[in-house]
Amino acid sequence: MPRATGGPYQRRRHKEVRSLTKGQWGSRHRLWKRAHEALIHSWSYAYAHRRERKGDMRRLWIARINAAARLNDIPYGRLIHGLKLAGVELDRKALADLAVRDPGAFTQIAQRAKEGLGGAA
Repeated sequence: MPRATGGPYQRRRHKEVRSLTKGQWGSRHRLWKRAHEALIHSWSYAYAHRRERKGDMRRLWIARINAAARLNDIPYGRLIHGLKLAGVELDRKALADLAVRDPGAFTQIAQRAKEGLGGAA
């Protein structure tokens, strides 16, 4: 009985893996075994970093909000607490967008937070 080698299916699978590793350095895109290892690692990193990106964005939003809040003489933590007490339900993404694109509106929101803190203090 002749030995089965996988034939065109194996070639198709190998070509797909090698095309997915295009742009990798050296044998990581030339040799199938190295390319397959590189691809598995790439997928693993991509999966993890898609989740990591959420935290990165939140840190960026908080930094932007804090910078804008301090221009309005209130630190980030007190701003968020004041907004919660004032009943303003804006998430950090929206607040950061306002801080960058519309500083006047952000100033009004900071005033609402200060009023909220004034009522609680």
